[in-house]
Order: sequence, then structure tokens, then C-alpha cells
Amino acid sequence: MKSLDTPYDTLRLAEPAPGVVVVTLDRPDRLNAMTTTMFDELEAMAIALDDEDDCRVVVLTGAGRAFCAGYDLDEAEELPTLGPLGMLDRQERAARALLAVRSMRVPVVAAVNGAAAGGGLSLALAADIRLASTAARFNAAFVRIGLSAGDLGASWLLTRLIGPAATSEICFTGRLVEAEEALSLGLVNSVSEPDALLDDALALAESIVANSPGGVQLSKRALQANLETASYAAALELENRGQALLTRGEDMPEALAAFKEKRRPIFTGR
Repeated sequence: MKSLDTPYDTLRLAEPAPGVVVVTLDRPDRLNAMTTTMFDELEAMAIALDDEDDCRVVVLTGAGRAFCAGYDLDEAEELPTLGPLGMLDRQERAARALLAVRSMRVPVVAAVNGAAAGGGLSLALAADIRLASTAARFNAAFVRIGLSAGDLGASWLLTRLIGPAATSEICFTGRLVEAEEALSLGLVNSVSEPDALLDDALALAESIVANSPGGVQLSKRALQANLETASYAAALELENRGQALLTRGEDMPEALAAFKEKRRPIFTGR
């Protein structure tokens, strides 16, 4: 993939298996805290990988002992000095980054290996699936520095993931949510030992890659869109169009033929 050769200051990209791209937040000395540069690079990375036909799944993780400790407080110190338009620009740059990650055409799996605080929590929520290590911990940290916990989509995504009551308690207190509690709440899909987390995330990614690219991508589109649709009828309409499109491609006939011939299908995404 051409985009794997793009140099980044805050990210590191690798392809450990065909179709699987691991994106590592790479500021371990700052617990992978977010900066304006990281926001710009996350947006650019998401757009670049979306243009790669060979990219089938993205695994997002952090270097060192944290996933992402939120907004870098060295940069946060200047926020009160920005004018209204300057602050709006800074916020919108951050929001565009997370929207770009969530809107990727392929599934995004967050492998949360340590702290996911503030904007780091929001970034984990922007993924389609979250796996955690036993060292993972989550918190809505903004409320502890005089800002709203409703930041970068957290209020919308977390409420839909674990419900309004649990979200309210976590956001109002800013307390830490340890990995096992996150699992019980449905915030993460599974908990692994730290040394096994990335291997487990890659195994999940490869099980996704084994399926039809078109089927997976339209499944993601339907799941995300129907979180926002106003009615059951509208959800059915979106699903109907997706299924109709997929029957026009090569992968469905190939899957049916493979089933009859008792072999694994060879999906092309065409």
C-alpha cells in the first residue's frame, strides 16, 4: 500500500497481514497524548487508507503503556488564550480527525492497551470494535479540567453503547473505568492479557478479512447509518439497497459456489 510509506510525526503504520493495517499512536513519552499535529495526521491517514483498495481492516493502538491520554496539556494551556474563532478552528480540526476515523469504509478495531482518557476515550469510541488489555482504563477526563465530558462525539457514542444512566455517571464523576468493568458495561468486546492484546486484535481482523469486502463495508455502512435513522422502515430501506447492490457483484455467487463445492470462497470485492 502506497500510504504505508507516508511519513508521520505522531503515527506509525504497518501491514502485519494482508489487508490489515495497524495504526499506532506514536508519542509514548507523552502517553500518546493528542496534539494538533496528531489530529491532522489522523484525518490524513484515514483519508489515505480509504483510497487503498487493499486495506480491509484497521487496528488502532498506542505505543508504550497507554492507548491515548487525551489532549496534551502543554497544548491545552493555550486554549484559554485563543479567541472564539481560533478555539472553534482547534475544536473542528480535532472533530474532523475523529469523524474521519469513524467514517472509514473499512472496520476499525481499537486495541486499547492502557489509558484511554478524554479525547483518547472518544477516539476508542470512534472505532467499530474495542478490545482491551487488563491494563486498559477509561475516563471522561475533560470534566476534571473544567470542560465538558461531551467532547469529540463521546456523549453521542457512549450513550448509544452503554446507555444514558451509566454514561451520565461516568461523565459526571470523571472516574476511572477499569477493563473488567468496561467489559461488563459493553464498552469493550473482550479483555486480553497485555502481551496477547495485539495478537487477539489481529486474529479478529483476519477473521473479518476472510469475508467479502463489499459485504463487510456495506454492513458497516448500514450499522452506522441505522444508529441515526428515525424509523424501522428507513432502516429496512437502507438494508434493502445494500443487499440489492451486493447481489450484482462477484462475491455472492462465489460464496454460493464455494458452499456447494465444500471449499473456502475466494473474495475479490468486485
